Order: sequence, then structure tokens, then C-alpha cells
Amino acid sequence: MVAAPGLIVAAPSSGAGKTLVTLGLLAALRARGVMVQPFKNGPDYIDPAFHTAAAGRASFNLDSWAMSRTQIAALIGAQADADLMLAEGSMGLFDGVTTPGEAGNGTSAELSSLTGWPVVLVLDVSAQAQSAAATALGFARFAPDVPIAGVILNNVASAHHAALVRAGMERAGIAVFGALPRRADVVLPERHLGLVQAEEQPELAARLAAIGAFVADHVDLDQVRAAARGGLADHANATPIVPPGQRIALARDAAFSFVYPHLVEGWRRAGAEIVPFSPLADAAPDRHADVCWLPGGYPELHAGTLAAAAGFHAGLRTFAQTRPVHGECGGYMAMGAGLVDAAGTRHAMAGLLGLETSFATRRLHLGYRLAELTAPIPGQRAGARLRGHEFHYATIVHQPDAALARVSDAAGVPVPATGSRRGLATGSFFHLIARAT
Repeated sequence: MVAAPGLIVAAPSSGAGKTLVTLGLLAALRARGVMVQPFKNGPDYIDPAFHTAAAGRASFNLDSWAMSRTQIAALIGAQADADLMLAEGSMGLFDGVTTPGEAGNGTSAELSSLTGWPVVLVLDVSAQAQSAAATALGFARFAPDVPIAGVILNNVASAHHAALVRAGMERAGIAVFGALPRRADVVLPERHLGLVQAEEQPELAARLAAIGAFVADHVDLDQVRAAARGGLADHANATPIVPPGQRIALARDAAFSFVYPHLVEGWRRAGAEIVPFSPLADAAPDRHADVCWLPGGYPELHAGTLAAAAGFHAGLRTFAQTRPVHGECGGYMAMGAGLVDAAGTRHAMAGLLGLETSFATRRLHLGYRLAELTAPIPGQRAGARLRGHEFHYATIVHQPDAALARVSDAAGVPVPATGSRRGLATGSFFHLIARAT
């Protein structure tokens, strides 16, 4: 089966307005009765949650560095009932790693090349006029296999400003799908790892409706939809995702929300049962589960609450005596002995591992990772090679336990964050995306 045609919303750089435009298009087209399937290029937990709220359909990550072409095709093909595929790009259109991974270098341009989806280029024109056309033309000519369908202008100051930019685009032969005026009231709130999570915004539905109406007022939706092309044939023979257990206790709340939708969906497709629980509500993992999985998130913002969650700590320690517990990034920190918050206050964590982490001296750790396990984790044997990424500001103060994996970056350079293991407890700053082929 060939999936519906699609588009990729991309930009020359981060901060141009990709997420605003993507959410606006999703909400506006949904309001018209169009079934739009959202995707996000690359490793990102936050944007897909907003996509899901705007489109009414789960958004999935597509990553050419971590995923094979067949895996990408299978994820797209599984959503073949949609009318339109709409993917939000990452960083700048051509920004990625220099060493290719499974299917490419992780760029939005690579995704366009793989899928045949043309690019809608979002341009922040707040500090230029006709010169914006030179930027658009350069992007259009840079890679012949990455078609630029047209542009959406963002941060337009006035009708006169828009006319000047449009004149330059007409001269360059670049289609203009719309021009968005400056509007401070449609900006989404942010924090250190990106947007404030969708689930933390009580007025999200109204905000998304306003963004949809804003985009519908200033963008030719019919022209955008008509520009969609491409579509990969579904690959039913793609390697299935192996769940970490048959009955999975999955931590899920504002502190632990960074788990990829394609993994959870893959676990369910494989027949696993997922039982969510909230550490912030002092809940323990389900005692009938055969594995506990603690995703990443924002434990540093809730460190006091987590430290006081005696029921969660006791239940997790009891669980780990007989069944495996695995944590990724924030979950890994919560499994440790202690966490120092940004103010310098130490909070006791569950103590399954000896890890001590600190946000008092912040340092960004960001990038793709290739991990070779030296010990098994739930769902993966020792020796397995896994592709994923690392994205956090915490520093390791103390890590006394045995290493979990040999980890390198996208260029093959070893990184010191190897993860930890003690008994049935394992954890790492590494966020799993897919198994390496």
C-alpha cells in the first residue's frame, strides 16, 4: 500500500517558526475535515505531543540516522488511512550529522529525499525584505532531490513589508503560500529543553484553535495541500519492535513523559500490555508487571516531590528485587542515589543505583548515540547495538556501578556516559530509538 502524499515543514534554521506553522496547518486542516497524519523528523519528544493534540492523531518520529528505510516506510505505511502526511523538520533543512547512519544523516532534507515529500520552507523575514528570496532560491537549488514546494513568510511587519518580500519571491520563481504577521499572543511558552510540555498547558485546546485560525487566515490551505507529493510503499517485513516485557509498568506523568510513540505503539503491536503509573502521585509500579520502564522527562523540576514519594521509592525497590527496572535519562536519574537541583539542593532518589547527578552546574549533552550493550536491558540482549540520542543538562557527580554499554557519538567518538547496572536495575542517559542493523 502506498501512503498518502505528504509535505515537510522546514526552515533555514531553528527559531524560524516551524512548530507554529506545523501546528497551525494541522489544526486548520483538521477543522476542515482533512485527516492529517503528523510526524517529526529526528529525536524530539515535545513537539509530537503538540502535533497529537492539534491533529487528533498520534505523531511519530522519523529518523534517517537511527532508523532504516524499511522502518521509516513501515511507520508511514501504518498511517495509510490519512488524507495527508505532514512532517515537521528539525533545526535547519540541511542540518545533521556528517557520518550517515541507517538510512541517512538525520536531516529533514534526507527525509524529503527518502519519501518524496516536498518542503514548505518557513522564513523569518523580520529583518529583511527582497533578500529573503535569495535565501529561498539558495535552498531550492542546493539539492535537486529536495524539492521546495513554496514558502510561508513569518514575522511580517505590515502589508507593505509582505509586498516587498513577495516581489522578491516572484522574481526568484518561488511560490508564496502565505504571510504570517507578528503576533505575540500565538507564541508557545518555552523552557530549557524546548516548549513547555503539552500536558502542562491547561489552555492548550483553545491555544491550538487560535493558532489554527491564525494560519487559516493568512495561508492558502488549498495551495499547501495541492503541493503534497510522494509516499513510500509500506514495508510489512520491517523488523518488529521487541517489547521489554509482556506486562510493562510505564512511569507516565509530567516528570516522566519522554518515551517515543513508535516504541510504545510497537510494544502494543507485539502484544505487550502497558500499565501506566505516576511517581509524582506517589504510585508504585504495578506489582503484576514483569518489567518497569522509567522514561526521561523533567525530574529536576519535581525533585522535591519525587524525594518525598516514599510509596514510589519503596514499591520500586521491592519491584527491582525480583524483576528488571530500566531508566532512560530522567528515569535513570530518579533511580540513582541523589539529584542536586539548579539551586544546589540535594534530593534523595530511589537508590537502585549509586548515580549522583547535578543541575547546579549545567552543561548541555546533546547528540546521536550508538550504544553496544555490555549487559542486557529489558528487551535487548548483551551485545546488542542500539541507536538513539542523548539530550540533557545534568552532570554526573558520582557513578560507582558497572557500566551498561560502550557508547559513541555519530562520528564514532566514545562518550563517557556509559550508563549503569546493579542487580536487576539498569539505566542510561541514552534514549533508545531503534536497534542498529
